[in-house]
Amino acid sequence: MNFASTPLISMLSARMSWLNARQAVLSQNVANADTPGYRAKDLAPQNFASYLSTGADSMPTPALERTNPRHLPGLIEAGQHFGEIHSPDGEANPTGNTVNLEQEMMKVSETQEQYQAASDLYAKSVSMMRTAIGQP
Repeated sequence: MNFASTPLISMLSARMSWLNARQAVLSQNVANADTPGYRAKDLAPQNFASYLSTGADSMPTPALERTNPRHLPGLIEAGQHFGEIHSPDGEANPTGNTVNLEQEMMKVSETQEQYQAASDLYAKSVSMMRTAIGQP
């Protein structure tokens, strides 16, 4: 049995991947807070109802393309396969920038808390599996 293919572990893994991508997008927003014309971005929320009804095997996986044989595989751009969207609630300042640092920092904090919760659940389920198979 492949431990990573269990429903709980695959859902937690998908959630942590989404939260990681969201954190990268939010950090780009904060880094570009003073860039004229920059539009704040966020990721589309995950839809776990459809995830549960279709199963873990149908979750989209990022398709990586290496345009040069010397490129390292495995890295994706932030939000590449999670549906990056522009934030609709952003009000532009006189330079056309829509980043609101207070809102972005609240989103960063919320994302960090959710990631910690998912990580704790992941560690607990690994611990339960190890106990079930008789390893300390």
